[in-house]
Amino acid sequence: MYSIEGLLRLIPDRVYVQLLYYKHFKHFVNFSNPVSFNEKLQWLKLNDRQPIYTTLVDKLGMKDWIKSKVGEGYTIPTLGVWDKPEDIEFDKLPNQFVLKWNHDSGSIVICKDKEKFNKAEAIAKLRHGAQFNGFWYGREWPYLNVPPKVFAEPYMEDSTTHELRDYKVFTFNGEAKLLLIASDRQKPGVDTKFDFYDMNLEHVDMRNQHENAAIPPEPPQSFPIMKELAEKISKGFVHLRVDFYEVDGKVYIGELTLYHGSGIMTFSPDKWYKILGDWIDLNKCKKY
Repeated sequence: MYSIEGLLRLIPDRVYVQLLYYKHFKHFVNFSNPVSFNEKLQWLKLNDRQPIYTTLVDKLGMKDWIKSKVGEGYTIPTLGVWDKPEDIEFDKLPNQFVLKWNHDSGSIVICKDKEKFNKAEAIAKLRHGAQFNGFWYGREWPYLNVPPKVFAEPYMEDSTTHELRDYKVFTFNGEAKLLLIASDRQKPGVDTKFDFYDMNLEHVDMRNQHENAAIPPEPPQSFPIMKELAEKISKGFVHLRVDFYEVDGKVYIGELTLYHGSGIMTFSPDKWYKILGDWIDLNKCKKY
């Protein structure tokens, strides 16, 4: 017998995307004339299928691609790569490190002290993550052909913020338009905060399924570098989110995202659905 998940995989992409969108917004996508940001992301999933996108969403594969676009030193060093969690050579890793899958955004394991680190729990979490693929949940097709690999990176933390904040730059047709700062990401029992800024680094009145921080976080000192890099990297793409870290003044590119929140995250006030949607010019997009 088929499982529910197995049956869902038999649904054609267009039908599945419509059902997923309806579940979250109680109306279907107008594919003939998409207007909102989320609608246009669904349209892009189905129509903008450049082969390079598989490389962009691969957290390992994108490192060489980034290097080819902006030079060396902007991605986090890779400490090791393995086919499955059981192959991880823990004895070769430093005292602090991070383990993750290249095709998954949730199965992250952080080690701050190897003497207290539970290898069995880490392997179990990563083994569970191996079952996830972004294609099947949101039909983000670039993930389908990413060869799954477990890899390790150094553990990093900014000495000023005492965390690793995520700085997400939203680009549209190669132009940076919006900065999202995700804070409180790894604090136990604390919800992640989202704060948005315009290109003048003025705080924007927007919430995106997460509350704003009680005190808006300071924009990164290296934002001019982030903006420049994001625009170089996104040249030629209708929409791309470039995610950065800043560690003691040093800029790193963490990952590239084509479909923010898989196009099903809520925005408030409602005006932002259309504002962001207007920034995506589908006339510049070739159907593949």
